[in-house]
This record gives sequence, structure tokens and C-alpha cells, in this order.
Amino acid sequence: MKNSNNLFNDGEVVRVQKTGELVTISKSQYVKHMKKYSYKVIEHPSTFYFEEELQKSQEN
Repeated sequence: MKNSNNLFNDGEVVRVQKTGELVTISKSQYVKHMKKYSYKVIEHPSTFYFEEELQKSQEN
């Protein structure tokens, strides 16, 4: 998707809001029926997160 509105980019280090853990985005995907993006992270490849569960890391 060329003009995407996702908050995070592949390779970006972000923080999981609930745990405070720093993770690296490996892939993002737009979920059409939910009208939001989901993200897979390198550290937990079988788990996905939505934008509202992640935040920009202050260390970037």
C-alpha cells in the first residue's frame, strides 16, 4: 500500500504498552474489516498487535 496511514514501519523499535517491552516490527498489514493495522514483531512471531497496543519508543 503506497499511501499507508500506519503508525509504525518495518524494522522500527516500539514499546508494547501493556508490558513495556521493546519489540521490533517485522510486518504490518491492514485488516480491512476492522479498518486498522496489525503488526507482527520479531520477538514474538506468533503474536500480532494492533496500533493501540503499541507506542513509539522514546529511545528512537
